[in-house]
Amino acid sequence: MENKFVQLTIKNHIGIVTLNRPEAGNSINLQMAKELMDVAIFCSESEKIRVVVITGSGNKFSVGGDLRSFAEEGEQISSHLKSVTAYLHQAISYFTRMNKPFIGAVNGVAAGAGMSLVCACDLAYASDQSKFVMAYNRIGLTPDGSGSYFLPRIVGMKRALELMYTNRTLDANEASEWGIINHVVANEKLIEVVLELAENLANGPMDAYGETKKLFYHSLHETLESQMGKESLVLAERASSNEGKEGITAFLEKREAKFLKETISSK
Repeated sequence: MENKFVQLTIKNHIGIVTLNRPEAGNSINLQMAKELMDVAIFCSESEKIRVVVITGSGNKFSVGGDLRSFAEEGEQISSHLKSVTAYLHQAISYFTRMNKPFIGAVNGVAAGAGMSLVCACDLAYASDQSKFVMAYNRIGLTPDGSGSYFLPRIVGMKRALELMYTNRTLDANEASEWGIINHVVANEKLIEVVLELAENLANGPMDAYGETKKLFYHSLHETLESQMGKESLVLAERASSNEGKEGITAFLEKREAKFLKETISSK
C-alpha cells in the first residue's frame, strides 16, 4: 500500500505495519490515523495475511497524539480530534476484531495513544529500551485509542488509575510485570524474535485464533454458565470445520497439522 505515514509489508503471510513518522516520534496526526484505518481494513480482509505485527520506525514506537497539529486547529480542535479518533478507533477495532493474531513489537517509547495501542494488541513484545506512560492527565486530557477499555482489564482498576493520575513511567521490565507486555527482548533482537513468533502463528489455525479471541473478550460480559454455553457451541462448530478436522486427524496420525493449507483451501 502506498502510504506516507503507515507502511505495510507482507512477508511469509505476516503483515508488518510500521508507524512511519520517526522525525515526530511516530506521533498520530489526522493523516496517520486515516492511513492506519485503511491498513487495518486491508489486513483484516487480505487472505495473504494471517498475522499482523505493528511496530514503529526509528527509536520510538509512538509518542501518542500529535499535539502540535491538534493545537494548530485553534477553535476547531474539538471537531478535529473527533475526526482523528474516529479513524484511530476504527483501526483499533478492525485490528482487535479480526481473526488474525495482532502482535506489538514495541521498539521504544509508547506514550498516550501509543501505549493504548500496545494494550490493544493480542500479544506485545518490547525492546529492553522501551518505556510506557499514559501521559494524558499530565496535559489535562483523557485517554483514547482504547486505553480506558484495555488498561484496567490488564492491570486492574487501581493500577490503571495510578498510571493515569500520576503519569508514572514504566520501563520494559515493569510493564512486563504488570502484564502490559508479554516479554522483554534485547533491542537488536526484537523484530527477529517477533517475526519468528508471527511466522509460527501464521502456520496455525487462524479461524480458531479468532474464535478464541472472541470468547475471551465476550467472557468479560458473561456469567459463568452463559460463557460455558458459548464455549460448547463454538467448540462443536470448530470440531466440524476444516481446521478442526485437520487438527484432530493430525493428532491421531501423530504428525504436525497443516493448518495453512487447510484454511486457505476452505476460503
